[in-house]
Amino acid sequence: MGSMKINEQMRGALLEEAKMRDVFEMMDRYGHEQVIFCRHPQTGLKAIIALHNTTAGPALGGCRMIPYASTDEALEDVLRLSKGMTYKCSLADVDFGGGKMVIIGDPKKDKSPELFRVIGRFVGGLNGRFYTGTDMGTNPEDFVHAARESKSFAGLPKSYGGSGDTSIPTALGVFHGMRATARFLWGTDQLKGRVVAIQGVGKVGERLLQLLVEAGAYCKIADIDSVRCEQLKEKYGDKVQVVDVNRIHKESCDIFSPCAKGGVVNDDTIDEFRCLAIVGSANNQLVEDRHGALLQKRSIWYAPDYLVNAGGLIQVADELEGFHEERVLAKTEAIYDMVLDIFHRAKNENIPTCEAADRIVMERLKKLTDIRRILLEDSRNSARR
Repeated sequence: MGSMKINEQMRGALLEEAKMRDVFEMMDRYGHEQVIFCRHPQTGLKAIIALHNTTAGPALGGCRMIPYASTDEALEDVLRLSKGMTYKCSLADVDFGGGKMVIIGDPKKDKSPELFRVIGRFVGGLNGRFYTGTDMGTNPEDFVHAARESKSFAGLPKSYGGSGDTSIPTALGVFHGMRATARFLWGTDQLKGRVVAIQGVGKVGERLLQLLVEAGAYCKIADIDSVRCEQLKEKYGDKVQVVDVNRIHKESCDIFSPCAKGGVVNDDTIDEFRCLAIVGSANNQLVEDRHGALLQKRSIWYAPDYLVNAGGLIQVADELEGFHEERVLAKTEAIYDMVLDIFHRAKNENIPTCEAADRIVMERLKKLTDIRRILLEDSRNSARR
């Protein structure tokens, strides 16, 4: 009996080891430094923090709350998102690396002040290696509670010393990305008379819609919230057409703008697009890099999402260093030039735009790694303390 019990324990240990090897294999695939699983039974917290690359500085990325179907699904999401944050930080030229946090739960019923205070303890325990704030399923007010436990949170309401709503610079960055795309395709960055199909008119999508209508564009919109769409149609009149949420990506338009969940460019949709360009705020729009190559074959110009949606990141990074609105707007406007650089590089080298963007990121990280080989005396003394 004793031997049987030992064998069962060994088998259980081997199974756990196999699961851990799977996590390490996923980390190897995406190039991660660290993954932290967080659990607090009293508040029901189940969360994962992923730190992808801290070459440029502490990891920075939002904290989203979604009722994931499984831990594996949550892990896959946090790994993909945190890698995207490394690339976003690099192209946005901020001194932060890529990180992300996901909470497994329903934001409509599983939130509590105590849960976010626990998050504050877990994130604070990383001693400045990771900074986070609002994302899908969370809002700035949630992190007011978390900020009571540590200083590792940004994007707080202005009334609590934060920089306020990050959807404003995010939408502005996407708008500048569209202007740059127009310049590349048609020789002018004016969007008057162009047709843009917006998938998702939430916080960012609605602000983007306003910017486009003011610029004279015609917009087709779709959202799972049909009432919201009808309200926007009533507000903007003939400039807006409401489309079925399952067909918006198939609509004939100049620019398709995914502003909801990621993964919209996949094997099922790749041949259904009827646009000349894809420029939107959704994260991880390409399910795989090969979908960028397939877009290239179809002569559809894809503006890498981790660049054009970087406005919110720019604001949060600036908040951590001492918020200055004019500086944020200037850095967000620089997205225009970077999109043009990526498009021209992709055209000249005959490579997908996502590959052109990735090469720029790798070049920047390599240069930064070389610079940081030089030891700062403060860093050595800090480490000793």
